[in-house]
Amino acid sequence: MARASSARRTEREDIPVARRTRQPRQRKGDGAVGLLFGLVLICAGSLAAVMLAPSLLSRRQPTQSLEISGFRERPDVDGRLLGHFPYGEADADQLIVFEPGIELNVEAAEALNTMMRSALADGVDLRLLSGFRSLALQESIFFDVASERNQTAEERAQVSAPPGYSEHSTGYAVDLGDGRFPETNLSQSFQDTEAFRWLQDYAARYHFVLSFPEDNKQGVMYEPWHWRYEGNADALRLFEPASRFSRRDS
Repeated sequence: MARASSARRTEREDIPVARRTRQPRQRKGDGAVGLLFGLVLICAGSLAAVMLAPSLLSRRQPTQSLEISGFRERPDVDGRLLGHFPYGEADADQLIVFEPGIELNVEAAEALNTMMRSALADGVDLRLLSGFRSLALQESIFFDVASERNQTAEERAQVSAPPGYSEHSTGYAVDLGDGRFPETNLSQSFQDTEAFRWLQDYAARYHFVLSFPEDNKQGVMYEPWHWRYEGNADALRLFEPASRFSRRDS
């Protein structure tokens, strides 16, 4: 894979040699000193874990409620908030830069690169518009825009997930466009492009699934540009609740 492989080499292999080697073994005469030093490290590590655990958990756990202009909403029994299922934020070491300013999960990036090359061979110019979004970025997209447009939480959730509930935070979700018709980017008119028709026919071969089709049971606005990768065990586990919900009573 040209794009993803080069990105991986840049980010994964450019590591100082000292950080890739094992620590030197202790000499026998240093046993007591080494034991004392080890105990100090264990105590320090335990103290750090206690102090840092709340902040780390808050980063990894989905937001449990949200407020906009006094409006407050709680998740449903199945975990959905305003139609969206909860998703944590991908770890940095699971992501690579697919193109400037856009990161993706490593495996999703490889599959997307292969899919885009296949589409190009068929005369279709697929473009990546958006990939991974941090919880902080999703929070800004949700709350700030809702405030600017004077939207309620329900209205905003029709077009954008609350922070902690966006597929983009997993690194597996992508927004795609047609390079020949950029005016259809992030618009339902994308469904009329050759790129969307190609995706309908071939995206499943590369393990990409349309997240929010027309009349989807989650009640989210139809987004022909929003696709998610389900090509590995982790992705299947993350998106299983949404997939099962979509199949329910069908």
